[in-house]
Amino acid sequence: MKAIAIIGYHHTGKTTAAVALISALKQRGYKVCSIKDIHSEAYHADKEGSNSAKHAAAGSSAVFARGIYDSALILPGNKRPDGSYTQPDLAEIISYLKADFLVIEGMKEAPVPKIVCAQSTEQLDELVDETSIGISGIIASELDSYHGLPVFCLEKHKDAFVDTVLKRSFEILPCSPPECCSACGKDCYQMACDIIQGRAKRSDCEQDNAKELVLKIGGDELVIVPFVQKLLRDSILSFIHNLKGVDKAGKIEISINPLAQEEDPSSPF
Repeated sequence: MKAIAIIGYHHTGKTTAAVALISALKQRGYKVCSIKDIHSEAYHADKEGSNSAKHAAAGSSAVFARGIYDSALILPGNKRPDGSYTQPDLAEIISYLKADFLVIEGMKEAPVPKIVCAQSTEQLDELVDETSIGISGIIASELDSYHGLPVFCLEKHKDAFVDTVLKRSFEILPCSPPECCSACGKDCYQMACDIIQGRAKRSDCEQDNAKELVLKIGGDELVIVPFVQKLLRDSILSFIHNLKGVDKAGKIEISINPLAQEEDPSSPF
């Protein structure tokens, strides 16, 4: 799944740009999903006392509220000791999404190409960095370019806007915490900068290349950082090494049926 983020301050045209992009990609035959990053403390995805909220309060890590007119996946936040709440990170969110393109409104920290919306050059000076691939929003009616970046006025340059997104976007990086990966010598944000600036290729991601072990759940491959891959691989190989009468050089395949433990009353799990 490829991803693009549209960032900027409030009332700079982010939602207008996001909606235009989603619509245009859909018209071109792509399956699109999106994220709207919300910072208002007044916003709640669910309301206290609802039945779905009771599911979350009871300990459900994810609640799917299935309705007649629409439905919602609710991921309850975890309260920190200081009273603040954790938010799901991008890696967790995308584990629930399947599409050709992910359009993110907000999340300027995401390691993806970005369109920056602004009202002034001062805002651009603050927000533009090496992940930026273009400018849009209110300021687009005043500029033709900004530090070499194309400026897209949606009324005039909508097709060029979409073409640029298609050309410059790439498969989303693993978004692994630096302490868990950094096999390439950098975090995912710096890798995104290098890809966008032509200093690296998407295929340079070591986590994608380090397929020493592949784990699939329900047919979907689970992203595992190289360090954890090595731990699981070494543990399995150590067990195989102590078995007798097996081809220790053969390909190892493991399949676990989680339903089988319900049928086996002697299972400790």
